[in-house]
Amino acid sequence: MIEILIISFMFIGLVIGLATGHPLAFVLGGIGVIAGLVGWGPQVFDIFANSIFGTMSNYTLVAIPLFTLMANLLSASRVADGLFEYMRYLLGPVRGGVALTVILVSTVFAATTGIVGASIVTMGVLGIPVLMKYGYNKQLTTGVVAAGGTLGILIPPSIMLIVLGAQAQVSVGKLFLAAIVPGLLLAAAYCIYVLIVCWKNPDWGPAVSKEEMKDMPFRKVIIGSLINLVPPMILIFSVLGTIFTGIATPTESAGVGAFLALLMTIFYRRFSWKMLADAVYDTAKITTMALIIIVGAAAFTSMFLALNGDTLIQNLVQSMGLSKWGVFIAMMVIAFVLGMFIDWIGIIMIILPIFLPLIQLYDFDVLWLMTVLAVLLQTSFLTPPFGFALFYLKGIVPPEIKMSDIYRGIVPFVIIMVIVTAIITIFPEIVLWLPNMSKI
Repeated sequence: MIEILIISFMFIGLVIGLATGHPLAFVLGGIGVIAGLVGWGPQVFDIFANSIFGTMSNYTLVAIPLFTLMANLLSASRVADGLFEYMRYLLGPVRGGVALTVILVSTVFAATTGIVGASIVTMGVLGIPVLMKYGYNKQLTTGVVAAGGTLGILIPPSIMLIVLGAQAQVSVGKLFLAAIVPGLLLAAAYCIYVLIVCWKNPDWGPAVSKEEMKDMPFRKVIIGSLINLVPPMILIFSVLGTIFTGIATPTESAGVGAFLALLMTIFYRRFSWKMLADAVYDTAKITTMALIIIVGAAAFTSMFLALNGDTLIQNLVQSMGLSKWGVFIAMMVIAFVLGMFIDWIGIIMIILPIFLPLIQLYDFDVLWLMTVLAVLLQTSFLTPPFGFALFYLKGIVPPEIKMSDIYRGIVPFVIIMVIVTAIITIFPEIVLWLPNMSKI
């Protein structure tokens, strides 16, 4: 009985702590310490120390700062600038062509950076002025930039997939493989939506005029696109290729990626010691934020498991009489609702200790379910009231674009995310095809 009371206190305290705006890391860690002192006494600190040391000894987590550094260096190289400039001429004659360019460049950029903020700000600064210049609909403008930017957290190499793999004890390499097709499917669904909506409403996404197209020779467009596309593709194949062929672990390939990104800053003539110092400093901030949350979650989770919380959850769900797919839907709904209030890393750290026992109890494929969860967690960046992508975007849009335009703009893309989540749920081979073919 005392165990049930302490676990109830832990989750009530979690809700109160988050609702009052306290930092997630300290809410999780603080509740874990209080619950441990009540349930176990001072010796609980030995449990915490062992749990945190075990978490921090996870070699896979070393990939977080390395991939973050790679992303920051790529952002500094401004590789997306030239690629966007030439591809908008390549797709310009098509209705909605500039919006398609935003999505396609975001997809390439997503495969080289796992930082959503950097992706949205970069594509927003590049794309929004051009979209507005050609008279694109405000909602479509904000929607494609926000949705395209969130692809960076799904398409490998992704920091979210690294954390998911580490916490669920799934091969990060296989998780990378599993996320490729869903990520590209999501990008393709965005493109299809843009084409349909611009076909039905031509004034939403006008084509670039023939007169303007004449000012940029087709040969120059092709050469310029290749010059700006080849280096990122080399980086993508170097990082992901070494993982998928088994030559390197994700951590080792992250080091390769960071080095190649540094070379790209030199190639694009963007290197400076100040740029390097800023990239390292930003990497330290992002890594510290992620790891301090992981440490706090380790304290919370170790206490939850020590109090047999996993068994309690299993018994509770079984007593409710839910079917296997009823449990699955309940898990997805919980993740979606939490995404409205906290970011992806907090969601992962809170729900995985609860979900993993249920995944084992109902014999779900862990790799498939983690991928489905990763796709659904795209919505956490876009859903009000606390979708981070919405606030990144608001900080860079011109005054004539209101917050209401941003909210309306993301609705179709959230629906698309839910539809793609449903598709890979109904057809799990979409997720498992590449991992099953690999030798990882």
